[in-house]
This record gives sequence, C-alpha cells and structure tokens, in this order.
Amino acid sequence: MLVDTHAHLDSDRFEGEREQVIARAWAAGLEAVISVGTDLESSRQALALAQQHAGIYATVGIHPHEAARAGPDDLAAIERLCNEEKVIAVGEIGLDYHYNFSPPAKQREWFHAQLGLARRLGKPVVIHDRDAHADTLSILREVVATSVAPKRSPTTKVVTTPLGLRGVLHCFSGDAEMAAQALDMGFYLSFGGPVTFQNARRLQSLVSELPLERILLETDCPYLAPHPHRGKRNEPAYVQWVAAKVAELRGLSVEQVAEVTTANARQLFALARP
Repeated sequence: MLVDTHAHLDSDRFEGEREQVIARAWAAGLEAVISVGTDLESSRQALALAQQHAGIYATVGIHPHEAARAGPDDLAAIERLCNEEKVIAVGEIGLDYHYNFSPPAKQREWFHAQLGLARRLGKPVVIHDRDAHADTLSILREVVATSVAPKRSPTTKVVTTPLGLRGVLHCFSGDAEMAAQALDMGFYLSFGGPVTFQNARRLQSLVSELPLERILLETDCPYLAPHPHRGKRNEPAYVQWVAAKVAELRGLSVEQVAEVTTANARQLFALARP
C-alpha cells in the first residue's frame, strides 16, 4: 500500500475526470492521497474532496506564490479550516525565489506566520522550498529552536505539545548538507517524479543514502510526472513509479519501500489505517 503525500486534486487539469483519477489511485494500490491547498480557495476545495472520499486527506495553507494576494483575514480562515477533522497539516507553505511571484519579504512573513500557527495547533507542516534553501533552513531553525520536541505514544501516533513542530520538505531539491540539517531538526524529506528522471543523478545519489525511515513519496500532481509518463499530466496512481525507482536505487523491493514510506506517512500525519 502506498501514500501519495502531495497531490493537487483540486487542479482544473483534473476537471471532468477527477473521480476516474481517484479510482485509478485506489486501483494502483494507494491507501491514501493528501490533497494540498495553496490558497484559501484551493484549501477549501481540498477539504471538500477529503470530506467526500475515504482515504483522501487535506492540507490548508498559503503557498509562497500566493503570499502577495493573501488577505489580512486569510490566516484566521486557515486556522478555522484546521479545526476540520480531515485537515491533517498546514501547507503548502514556504519560500520560492525561483519565480518570485510574491516579494521575498512577503513570502517570509507568511512562512513565519503559518509555521507559528502549525506549532500552536500541533499540526505538521508541508514545506515548499525552491531556490531558497538558506532562508528556508534559517527560518526553520529559528522556529524549531523555540519549539518542544513532539512526544510519541507507544502506538507511534504523534502526540505533540502546543509548541511542537514537525513536517516535511516536499519535492526536496537541496543537497546532502541541507538534507542532514533538515533531518537533524526532525523533518521528513519527500520525493516525487524528478527522482526518476535520467539526468537526476545527484538527487538519485542522495535518495540512495538517506535513512528510509525519513522518506516520503509524492507525485505533486498534476505536475512533474515520473518516467515513463514525463511530460504528461501527473496523477496519484503514478506514485508507484516513484516507489519503484527508490526501491531500485536502494536495492530493495517495492514492497519494502512501500511498507516503510507508508508507515512514515501514517506517523507524520497521524493517518488512520484503512
């Protein structure tokens, strides 16, 4: 059983075919899909999908691309959404200095605010980081330094204090040093389609060496479809190709990779077993 820990099922690229896409995910052996919000409206759509389907969960948050357009009341609205049962994390939040669709200062302001919200509510965070490695790590270190480490029950379900902070750097694109620093702070690292690309040797080398107990799998669909579907619309069922590549890189069976990464997703996001 696999978990796609990062999908954008609300995307208009799935319009008219969303139910078939979801059905193909279950047919491919997925037990859960996490639909990720990027602004207030998409967060509401992610929640609506989660409420309509067993096995789909939602995250809510303001993406760095949307930081400049977010209104003064959006943080309170995100907090209200966090009270819904199937909202399992705050995200997608973070920094993106590649496109700079929002001014970096505004991105950092929203990143700080949403990390603080997640820490206060005891929710994990889903972090976007593109060409902003130094600032992402700096802000995380600052917040983690004032946090209390999560406590874990004997059943491994995460139980946090009000000041706990945990989460995942999604579609990780940093180097080995950044990975080490993120792991030291207790974060998971997630990998998707790019790890299957033939020219991704540095990323593949990193994935082969990281502790499997800290790796998650994702698609980031409809973007970044893995080989052999590269260049096409991505979907949750294709996470099986990511699992297969990780298994190949590590000399393991797909079943072993699925077992561990699914357990990681359950632990981080407190997902119920099917």
